[in-house]
Amino acid sequence: MFDTILIANRGEIACRVMETARAMGVRCVAVYSDADRAARHVALADAAVHIGGAAPAESYLDGAKIIAAAQESGAQAIHPGYGFLSENPDFVEAVEAAGLTFIGPSAKAIRAMGLKDAAKALMHEAGVPVVPGYHGEEQDPGFLAEKAGEIGYPVLIKAVAGGGGKGMRLVEAAKGFDEALESAQAEAKTAFGNAAVLIEKYIQQPRHIEVQVFGDGTSAVHLFERDCSLQRRHQKVIEEAPAPGMTEEVREAMGAAAVRAAEAIGYAGAGTVEFIVDGSEGLRTDGFWFMEMNTRLQVEHPVTEEITGVDLVEWQLRVAAGEGLPKRQEDLSINGHAFEARLYAEDVPKGFLPATGRLRHLVFPAGTRADTGVRAGDEISPHYDPMIAKLTTHGPTRAVALKRLGAALEATQVAGTVTNLAFLGALARHEGFGRGEVDTGLIARDLEALSAPPEVSDATVALAALASLGLLDAGGPETGFALWQPLRRSVVLRREGEEILVKVQSLSAESHDVEVGAALVKARRVGGRWQLDGQLAPGVAVTGDLVTVFADYGIGFDIVDPLERGEFAAGDASVIEAPMPGMVKAVFAEAGQEVAKGDRLAVLEAMKMEHSLLAPRDGVVAEVLADAGSQVEAGAALIRLEEDAEAAA
Repeated sequence: MFDTILIANRGEIACRVMETARAMGVRCVAVYSDADRAARHVALADAAVHIGGAAPAESYLDGAKIIAAAQESGAQAIHPGYGFLSENPDFVEAVEAAGLTFIGPSAKAIRAMGLKDAAKALMHEAGVPVVPGYHGEEQDPGFLAEKAGEIGYPVLIKAVAGGGGKGMRLVEAAKGFDEALESAQAEAKTAFGNAAVLIEKYIQQPRHIEVQVFGDGTSAVHLFERDCSLQRRHQKVIEEAPAPGMTEEVREAMGAAAVRAAEAIGYAGAGTVEFIVDGSEGLRTDGFWFMEMNTRLQVEHPVTEEITGVDLVEWQLRVAAGEGLPKRQEDLSINGHAFEARLYAEDVPKGFLPATGRLRHLVFPAGTRADTGVRAGDEISPHYDPMIAKLTTHGPTRAVALKRLGAALEATQVAGTVTNLAFLGALARHEGFGRGEVDTGLIARDLEALSAPPEVSDATVALAALASLGLLDAGGPETGFALWQPLRRSVVLRREGEEILVKVQSLSAESHDVEVGAALVKARRVGGRWQLDGQLAPGVAVTGDLVTVFADYGIGFDIVDPLERGEFAAGDASVIEAPMPGMVKAVFAEAGQEVAKGDRLAVLEAMKMEHSLLAPRDGVVAEVLADAGSQVEAGAALIRLEEDAEAAA
């Protein structure tokens, strides 16, 4: 076994690898960028090496710096985590040329699965079923459009070198093919440096089921399946294992196909074989097809660990150190059910825009597995994926595991940035999902209900007001009495642009009457716990000028300084602003141009994704304030429309 390994990654996966490695007595070296000097993975490591600037290209994607850091720190092996260089065969070869061990598959195996078209051809030869489509080298738009017609709409355009939903577009009719192709190729070029795409038949009621495999370079086993059908824009949201509705016959067929795929390329280490499954008539042995193989540890690996009792990172280290497979296929079995939910800093009502901000408060419930790379006080950086944590629950049955997931989401407390926590909670409560009726279109069909903002109750506002005045703390300010009369005070809170005046009458240190508009909320401390109109109050956190009530997955209010009131103004619908820091990828507007509501005016590249900025109304472009290629901050004005004549009148 190795004495020291270097983890060539950051965030939760770096922390996850360290957890197992250190439990095995292996010393861990972290690497970090300028933005990650105080990151959790740096604090957990035995040693840490600075490797460059905040941009991934200057740090986590710089293989030469990472290899040098490993050599200088005395590491014998490098664990890549996932993302960044984890599936880069050139990096693997450079690691081995430096006399180090790469904890993962060979460069040859990665190359075999790195390009989707070649991988599908290889899988076809190995007897693994593949989806009908065009996977050739010809990239002429007219030729691809012809092939799409032969396959039959709807079709899916996918980047050959893609992943994570980037460079992927669904086309439902021929008239939309050209525009979708151009967009997919541009995004693929930006994300992967390769604009090539393939065309596949789009399965109408698809399920995404993947099989965890593990090989030693000669033979392989599978650790059963995961269902990853709950997706938004082709990105996974909640994963589970095993797949609902799975039969032993289909499980055996899928597992055998996945093992054939791994053994066909001499795979070593942890990998995932992803299948697209036709769920329209239940799971069938002839109703699944190979999509791709992820030649690394998968983000959702915890659910497999929970149902099998296997530590996949431990297996990775043992096999990379020269051991054979720790278990035979017949030694592996399924115990119960597990779910994983991905908690992100993102603004759901604004189309799931990635968010930034400082995590002023962060608490995960006891008894829930929380894989995270951040702590309270950490900054969500615009340079990297905005994941906060992966929450995993396990139970003897699917129903119990799902109930535990719902309870865990309700008990999770996050303040300081917007998150998708309420969205995850709505999914956990979704009746169809609860019955196991899952497919990749579920979220899109029910998006409005799943992303509906909560109605903020008077009790929630009252609790926020009491907290902002320090009246919930035993050691808070004296409430006191004035001439035997109850003390009165007021506070102004702001939520989503709306100011709320709240008046508080303190009857004693443990009794307050709170006026929220015309409503009166009675707050009483009973048995050491606060009650609002007789109901137990949820948790609350005050951090600076932000108060967060942990009801409905977290409701935040700004505390308004009375001296600053009146300075707050709503945004101008005539100005198109950058919703987050990023680079202006393209500008499609020019001064004097007439535009209609919904027209795409610019594209902002941020958080490794492209975001279209649309016209908020019909109008005429008055001014273009940013050029393609320019870096902008959140809130920067990019395009201004001429004043709306009707509104002005």
